[in-house]
Amino acid sequence: MKVLLLTGLGALFFSYYWDDNFDPAGLQGARVLLTGASAGIGEELAYLYARLGAHLVLTAHTEALLQKVVGNCRKLGAPKVFFIAADMASPEVPERVVRFALDKLGGLDYLVLNHLGATPAGTRSRSVQATRWLLQVNFLSYVQLTSLALPSLTDSKGSLVVVSSLLGHVPTSFSSPYSAAKFALDGFFGSLRRELDVQDVNVAITMCVLGLRDRASTAEGVRGITRAKAAPGPKAALAVIRGGATRAPGVFYPWRFHLLCLLRGWLPHPRAWFIRQELNVTAAAAA
Repeated sequence: MKVLLLTGLGALFFSYYWDDNFDPAGLQGARVLLTGASAGIGEELAYLYARLGAHLVLTAHTEALLQKVVGNCRKLGAPKVFFIAADMASPEVPERVVRFALDKLGGLDYLVLNHLGATPAGTRSRSVQATRWLLQVNFLSYVQLTSLALPSLTDSKGSLVVVSSLLGHVPTSFSSPYSAAKFALDGFFGSLRRELDVQDVNVAITMCVLGLRDRASTAEGVRGITRAKAAPGPKAALAVIRGGATRAPGVFYPWRFHLLCLLRGWLPHPRAWFIRQELNVTAAAAA
C-alpha cells in the first residue's frame, strides 16, 4: 500500500513539474541581481541567465572568482554584466550591493538569493560564535537584501528567488545552526508571501529546496560525515530558473525532496532511519 501511495505521489509531482509555462524568451533583458555567483549552482545560474540574455549584477565573496564568471558570462552573450565583491557576514554590505545593482541596471526584475555560509559539520559548529555568523550570512543578509530590493521589485512586478535547503524543512543531525538559519528563511519568506498577497503586491516568491550543494567548500565541510551526493549544478540551476520565471511558489530538486517534506510529519521513524543511512555518525560526533 505504501509503495502504491509513493508511486502515485511521484507521478503526480512529475506531471506537476513537467507541465509549466516556462518561456526562455521571457528572460531576455530581465534585470537580475544574483548572490553567491562565483561557484557551484550560483555560477551555473549566472551562465544560464547569460545565455538567456538577462542583464546581470553578480556578487560573491571572492573577487578573482567573480571576474572569471563575469568573463564567461560575456562570452555566453550577456548584454550587460557587472560584479561587486561582497562579504555578507558584514551587516552593512547588503545595502551597498543593492544600491550598486539599482545604479547599474536601473531597477530589478529578479532578486536571486543564493549565497551560502557553511561551517564544518559536527558538534563544534554549535558554538554561539559560529551560530551568530551563520545567521548573519544565511538569514539576516537575505532579509536585508529583500527589504532593500522590494520597492524596485514591486515597481517591476518582479520575483524573489530564494535558494534554500532540505535542512530548512527536515532537520538532521550535526547541523543545528545551519538548519536553524534555513528554517528561518522558510518562515520569513512564507510569511512575507502572505503579507504581499494581502496587500495586493504583485511580487512572486519562489522557495527552492535543494540538496547538498555542488561546490567544493560544501563538499569539504561534510567530507566523511554524510554519504549524500551533491546536486548536479546545471540541472539544479535550470530548475531554479524555471521556477523563478514561472513564478512557482516552490521548487524541489531532486523532486523527491517534496515527498520527504510532506512525509516528515507522517512517518517520523522511517525518516530518522533514512537520515541515519546518509550519516557517518561516528565521524560527525568526533568533528
